[in-house]
Amino acid sequence: MTPIKFQFALILFFIGAIPSFSQKIFSRSDTLRGSITPERAWWDLKHYNLTLEIDPKIKFIKGSNTITYEVLSDAKVLQIDLQEPLQITSIIQNGQSLSFTREGAVHWVNLLKQQQPGQLEQIQIHYEGIPKEAIRPPWDGGITWQKDSNGLPFIASSNQGIGSSIWWPLKDHPADEVDSLDMHVTVPKGLMDVSNGRLVQIEVGKETDTFHWKVVNPINDYGVNINVGDYVHFGEKYAGEKGTLDMDYFVLRENLEKAKVHFQDAKRMMQAFEHWFGPYPFYEDGFKLVDAPYLGMEHQSSVTYGNGYQNGYLGRDLSGTGWGLKFDFIIIHEAGHEWFANNITYKDVADMWIHESFTNYSESLFLDYHYGKEAGQAYVRGTRMNIQNDIPIIGPYGVNQRGSGDMYYKGGNLLNMLRELLQNDEKWRRILRGLNQTFYHQTVTTEQIEAYLSEHMGMNLSKVFDQYLRDNRIPILEYYQLEGELHYRWINSVMNFDMPVDVLINGNNIRLQANTSWQVSKIVSDEDIVVDADYYVGVLKSRE
Repeated sequence: MTPIKFQFALILFFIGAIPSFSQKIFSRSDTLRGSITPERAWWDLKHYNLTLEIDPKIKFIKGSNTITYEVLSDAKVLQIDLQEPLQITSIIQNGQSLSFTREGAVHWVNLLKQQQPGQLEQIQIHYEGIPKEAIRPPWDGGITWQKDSNGLPFIASSNQGIGSSIWWPLKDHPADEVDSLDMHVTVPKGLMDVSNGRLVQIEVGKETDTFHWKVVNPINDYGVNINVGDYVHFGEKYAGEKGTLDMDYFVLRENLEKAKVHFQDAKRMMQAFEHWFGPYPFYEDGFKLVDAPYLGMEHQSSVTYGNGYQNGYLGRDLSGTGWGLKFDFIIIHEAGHEWFANNITYKDVADMWIHESFTNYSESLFLDYHYGKEAGQAYVRGTRMNIQNDIPIIGPYGVNQRGSGDMYYKGGNLLNMLRELLQNDEKWRRILRGLNQTFYHQTVTTEQIEAYLSEHMGMNLSKVFDQYLRDNRIPILEYYQLEGELHYRWINSVMNFDMPVDVLINGNNIRLQANTSWQVSKIVSDEDIVVDADYYVGVLKSRE
């Protein structure tokens, strides 16, 4: 146990009211984007067949998406999402042109054919236009149009927050993942498109080439991407838990030699994360790391990279400990999302912590695997300096609204604290692997993840999750010593908060069963209590 003491002055920072999302006014478009509307609920995605032509000269795209779906219940209207300024030019089902009306990004499609429950149906949407250009990718989202050092186009999509409908028409809600995907991307000759899954075919034309990529696993829509540039390829075979995994790297021609050295972190990532989380979830689709004209993102089986071929986060250690410079942050973090985001995916953006907290924590587990436990523990503790404690980590549901950015560092510290509570590292590893096995290729809710952790840790963690996910305050262990007795309780916490805490008293490690009522232990000590450093809590010695 590594001890830590919080000074009283720091504790005052944590005490305060609970900010909420109640003051934010959500619009009808927020609800249409973020909820499972009746026009979304009656059909289940099976397959996307996306075709796309890209003209870099005028930043224009044109294409179609053929959607195969299963009918769950009879309906007359279907919701398709496509954001302006892109325009749908036609919608066809069974050779018949369908009428539709537009409400912002939503298109209400009027169906002619009766939708019989249990039947598979198809609908084809044709569209075109100049898509929104990403100004600060990947945070604002859209298409990035740049050029490499040789003046050749360097183009990519990134759209987690804004939605995939910023560049192609689809059912733009995370609860329903498509089972499989085909992409046919046409680009000017001399360029290459790299997208998700495996390259099936290159159709060679006079002035353009079309790259056909195929994904055979379920995929979340924000994980679908295009990357266009003067790419060259190298790769390796990785002997993984499920057999031989193809690890392929697509980089700009100018980056080839340094990528061959720097991308060794990809193999180290795979070693660590298969150990902690179980087999890479998409062996059939392979793993790719792809140069991008922005920092990077977790596109499924097509992870994008733009960290400048340097360790840390753009050369910085986010933990301030030195350990963050032992690895390339973007390779480790974004690839970690293959397990938490792409394998296990939230049903609602409000539960984005499931993606970011676990993946933030994966950075410390990478260090743990390669450099030892204390390296990982020091790293995750060091990231606390980035926590704001501003608003709850879980956002409001049904309106496409994420919670606090603390889902990264505070969420990582929460998970590290759960490991400390468990005091059984091998069991903790089995729990992390079990999550990826139990929820393999599924969309989930926070409640499912909470229930799994409580059950398999053998603890009722409901109040712990309420405190760290649904409240912005940090609990404080208040205590005093009187006549040979130690009195202690939690304050600055949710109602009935209860969580054991490991402390150092008289040189002995002791676990206190603390809650919001005063507890008494017959512990005689003249020294202050020192709390295990891996608990993200405050300490206050009071005088009653």
